[in-house]
Amino acid sequence: MKLQRLGRFADYSVGALRRDLLAGLIVGIVAIPLGMAFAIASGVSPQYGLYTTMTAGVLISLLGGSRFQIGGPTGAFVPVLLMIVLQYGYENLLLAGMMAGVLMLLMGLFKLGALIRFIPRPVTLGFTTGIAVLIFAGQIPSFLGMEGLSKHERFLPNMKEIATHLSLVDGYSVATALASLAAILLVSRLAPKLPALLIGLAAAALTASLLPDGSVATIGSAYGAIPSELPALRMPEISLERIGQLLYPAFVIAMLGSIESLLSAVVADEMTGTKHDSNRELIGQGIANTVAPLLGGIPATGAIARTATNIKSGAVSPVSGIVHGAVVLGVLLLFAPLASRIPLAGMAPVLMVVAWRMSEYRSFAKLLRTKTGDSLVLGATFLLTVFMDLTAAVTAGLVLAIALFVRRMGGMVKVDKVLPDPLSRRGKVAPDGVTEKRDCPQIRIATVEGALFFGAAEAFGQSLREVVGQSHRVLLIRMSKVPMIDLSGEANLAALVGKFLDDGGVVLVSGIQRQPLELLERTGLAEAIGRGHFFAHTGEAIGYALTCLDRGRCVGCKQHAFRECEELSKGRTESRELRGSMPDHRLSRNQSLHV
Repeated sequence: MKLQRLGRFADYSVGALRRDLLAGLIVGIVAIPLGMAFAIASGVSPQYGLYTTMTAGVLISLLGGSRFQIGGPTGAFVPVLLMIVLQYGYENLLLAGMMAGVLMLLMGLFKLGALIRFIPRPVTLGFTTGIAVLIFAGQIPSFLGMEGLSKHERFLPNMKEIATHLSLVDGYSVATALASLAAILLVSRLAPKLPALLIGLAAAALTASLLPDGSVATIGSAYGAIPSELPALRMPEISLERIGQLLYPAFVIAMLGSIESLLSAVVADEMTGTKHDSNRELIGQGIANTVAPLLGGIPATGAIARTATNIKSGAVSPVSGIVHGAVVLGVLLLFAPLASRIPLAGMAPVLMVVAWRMSEYRSFAKLLRTKTGDSLVLGATFLLTVFMDLTAAVTAGLVLAIALFVRRMGGMVKVDKVLPDPLSRRGKVAPDGVTEKRDCPQIRIATVEGALFFGAAEAFGQSLREVVGQSHRVLLIRMSKVPMIDLSGEANLAALVGKFLDDGGVVLVSGIQRQPLELLERTGLAEAIGRGHFFAHTGEAIGYALTCLDRGRCVGCKQHAFRECEELSKGRTESRELRGSMPDHRLSRNQSLHV
């Protein structure tokens, strides 16, 4: 039975609805402990994580660009949000989240979604693993029951705080945490389809109930009872001063949220064979993050693990994400008192397990073992994430990655002098065709390979100067293997071409691609070379080059670089006869744009 045939819900059926309901129920149960845990780790009350899960989760599914995306609080945000809370407070975090939502919305409207995906894998892997370390380390005090510790923005001061207060370790809390951890690991291994994290919290609550009353801190004792009702809508206080103060934190939230949401959407695409709309995804994320703070929600993004769970549970459409938000709402309204009794020590293993899973330690170790430039980018991004902050890490990682890319691409530019291979029936040119006894003194053919951009411009210019001789009358540059050229590469080419033309030489170009040709036309270099000196194929260019020779220099020449050289060396072929035997394959202006 078909319900509707419109857009993303085309061919939606009752059977699909049943699958979405089941998937939404499962992922909603998984999201409940994570929403509370991420909120606590970010320095705010646990109910705000639930508000975020149900509000942003529904809007991201409904308005985003991936039909399987599950949104909510994530571990990637934890260090950033904790830093903002410590510096500016919870109220300012709400405003920063709204500002980030507006930025993400604008990024989607201006179609910047595709640009986010160009962030190199070593950078994303480095900061993801670094964030995992920060989350894991941040849960050590709760795991050990160490209450009253000061929270710091940096990793080392927090570790020093733990080390200097080891006397505060509480045995009851450790026992509760171990019960939770054991339950999570056993269920994950023996019954992976069950909600291991929720069962871990139940095991912690059961363990705490067997201990003396008040011996283990709970959510209720630390943050107050979770209200079993929806919060009232409220607009954060907005002023130009606060906006200016929070612009940088908002930008960090927007960039991190954009990166993680699109990475999650890509994972969903790979698992399902579908294709998401990156700009629509950013628009959905932006609206969700603008609305969630009105209900007290913290920043949200696409959650890779929950999205994967959604797909594995049989989700068909965004309805599963909407159901997941409704499940969280139902639990909040019906079971808030029970959630208030969850021990904080039982929450710590939940986040520790999440941190371990998000670390991608196998991929991290594998890339690190390659000992390449990517390993350097990975290591720098990871260390800066842990010991500095995420912004410095991503910035440094991107700069290093770009520098390595420029260096690699620059090293790939090659310039070879070539001649027709005498052993080839079709007369293909090759570097092997040039020897001490076979090298035309009047025609130099140079094959250029690689992108001629600023990182390769100097090396290209030097290589071309070395290949081009001083006494040659004709220079033929083969550019079929040059995919692009920028102004730096063009400047080096123009300098050499200009000198060659000033000395009375003739410059020919064959096989040039569209972008390099268009740039040479805009800069005037194509006009300087001569419109009729551009050829589609090397053979045609060689035919024209032979008509430009100094016939006197050909007489008695023993090089025999071309098939015509034997006749030319005997002085038997007249210039006009040779010219007449060669077809004119020079490119017209209209033809040039289609080479």
